[in-house]
Amino acid sequence: MAAFDAPRTGRHRVGTVSGVVGAVLAAGRGSRLGAPKAELILDGERLVDRAVRVLTDGGCGRVVVVVREGVNVPEADVVVNPDPDRGMRSSLTLAVDAADAVGSPDAIAVVLVDMPGVTAAAVRAVVRAWRPGRILVARYRNGRGHPTVMSPQLWRAALALAGPDEGARALLALRPELVDEIDTPGAADDLDSPADLARWQQD
Repeated sequence: MAAFDAPRTGRHRVGTVSGVVGAVLAAGRGSRLGAPKAELILDGERLVDRAVRVLTDGGCGRVVVVVREGVNVPEADVVVNPDPDRGMRSSLTLAVDAADAVGSPDAIAVVLVDMPGVTAAAVRAVVRAWRPGRILVARYRNGRGHPTVMSPQLWRAALALAGPDEGARALLALRPELVDEIDTPGAADDLDSPADLARWQQD
């Protein structure tokens, strides 16, 4: 497997899984919430920083994050989506291209910025269980969630099937024989509305 250098910030990474790049999709407008989600603060931390930290602590050798213009993320390789209103597929395309550019990874572990229930332990379990040619998906008590881990080639196959605001769902439905699930701690709930945010802040 390919090895990756430390990020530009020089943060030391313990337990890195060689050959796996993490990717955070964080360019959404947050229309139902009323504000972009990446810079929302939860437990004293921006959601985008939380997602990057979870991937890093979960063993990803490097992390790329796709954001709207003007968002700075010191601990990751930042990619700006110039037109995020095109939908999630546009951000996923940029993430896959950026991950390839930082070292031709064996696999890319994708998370969404609005899933604060994803834990480093969940990332670690899925990343370590991944094998070439397979698609690894985290399973939580309330169903499938992120991260989803697969090779760049399979991510490009997913992009070819995805609608404008979709990611891997169509590929997973089309090729179920490639999909493995692993039970993980945490929750798959996303943060879509002010009520969702209030619930997370109360927990």
